[in-house]
Amino acid sequence: MEQFESIIDNKIIYNIFNMSKNYLNIYNKLVNYTRNKDLYKNLNRKDIFSDRLTLFLLHFSFFLKNFKNEDNKKILQEIYDFNFRQLELSIREIGYGDQSINKKMKDYINLFHSMVSEIHFWETLSRLEKLKKISMFLNDFQNIDDLIDYFEEFNDNLSKKTLNSYLKSVINP
Repeated sequence: MEQFESIIDNKIIYNIFNMSKNYLNIYNKLVNYTRNKDLYKNLNRKDIFSDRLTLFLLHFSFFLKNFKNEDNKKILQEIYDFNFRQLELSIREIGYGDQSINKKMKDYINLFHSMVSEIHFWETLSRLEKLKKISMFLNDFQNIDDLIDYFEEFNDNLSKKTLNSYLKSVINP
């Protein structure tokens, strides 16, 4: 009996490790989208942490919007939890203290939920409405109109893929 418990425990540990690896792949792909130097060049901005974080959250909100359904509910929650744990680790690495990290994480989570809410009906919005939605989060950015084109293409690309393709890491960013 102990042998079976050990096998089951090992399988659970393997599954947890494997899923974390898959979630890390998704997280890294989203981070890579925000490292696109052309994105910052078109916006006439330097690549700084706060801008990258805002763009990461926008990418992640489109990602969740595209794959949200009853079948994916549990795994998307795990991806959400994983990504926000990774963000917290990144903020700690920058050197924020424990008290300020909790406040910053709360602010980022609220910002993210606001983004998800605002882009929920993205496909039905006019270009002007999309511009207003994106401007809510990037109000001091220049050339936001370029971002509308960028996120249109990003959203379209997401809609052509499956969540499983991201989990299995068979797609290129």
